[in-house]
Amino acid sequence: MDNQLRIAVIGAGYWGPNLARNFSVSPDWRLVAICDLDRERAEGLAARVGGVDVVTDVDDLLARDDVDAVAIATPARTHHGLAIKALAAGKHVMVEKPLADASNLGRAMVDMASASGLVLMADHTYCYTPAVLKIRELIEEGALGDILFVDSTRINLGLIQPDVNVFWDLAPHDLSIIDFVLPGGLRPATVSAHGADPLGAGKACVGYLVLPLENGAMAHVHVNWLSPTKIRQMVIGGTKRTLVWDDLNPQQRISVYDRGVDLGLQAVDGVERTAATVSYRLGDTWSPALPEREALGQMAAEFAESIRERRAPRTDGNAGLRVLSVLEAASRSLDAGGAAAAVAPVDAEQLAGAR
Repeated sequence: MDNQLRIAVIGAGYWGPNLARNFSVSPDWRLVAICDLDRERAEGLAARVGGVDVVTDVDDLLARDDVDAVAIATPARTHHGLAIKALAAGKHVMVEKPLADASNLGRAMVDMASASGLVLMADHTYCYTPAVLKIRELIEEGALGDILFVDSTRINLGLIQPDVNVFWDLAPHDLSIIDFVLPGGLRPATVSAHGADPLGAGKACVGYLVLPLENGAMAHVHVNWLSPTKIRQMVIGGTKRTLVWDDLNPQQRISVYDRGVDLGLQAVDGVERTAATVSYRLGDTWSPALPEREALGQMAAEFAESIRERRAPRTDGNAGLRVLSVLEAASRSLDAGGAAAAVAPVDAEQLAGAR
């Protein structure tokens, strides 16, 4: 197709094959190359996606004029260096989560993309699943009312990562989802992190994050490498309804409960105050029908559309920075024994408000 954009995938390890497969079948993209230091691994992947070119030197790849964009699927410590090189070469960039391994490096990536007029997209894959897109839609239309709490659980057995703790490994998924579905994104002033290393692995293997949200609401994220059972669940409570997302239940991923607590106000001695008693609302439960679509295919389409329309993608560099800023604050809180740590402002309006 003459209007296809041309992309190369950098990294043929764990996540790169998933990206390569989706770009290779996307009507918006023509996959032209796989780049990896391990030629044999790159050749194996290239053969599985149609025999595209194999490159082992990033500079050689970026010098090509038949590459419009790159998708980076390498360790987080390499994201900044690779993205900056790609942007300097005039390529649009998609980066696997987390955006970088430090927020100042992520900020440099965002600023360079903006100055160059190029798209920088965070690979927040869950945000393109039909379930999360529906959650965002329901919240936007006010079906849940004002958000009161978000409670997210992501636990399973392994894999214990050699270079990061459980927060940096698992929590980016939950944080990116919360950022995507909440109006205005995830902008907590502080975060408290509590972690444990009962195995003596040298890093937190079990962890809890607490993030205060606007208007007295709260988000709680539980991550765990040691659970014998796998749970992927998020509960979002609002003043009107409560939504439960169970990602491991394909028959009923989303349930919306018209149940909750109503606090009435009454005048006592001429002063309006919360009533001493509460009423419980017990209404219907319903589950919206969801299409079955692969999230990575939707993300590939969004990447292409954002480039063609010269706009920020739904999960842009700032979304990646907001997640990264929370992770860094969580690390500081963990080092301080769980004390609340300030989350650095990310967006321009936040920076202005912080001054």
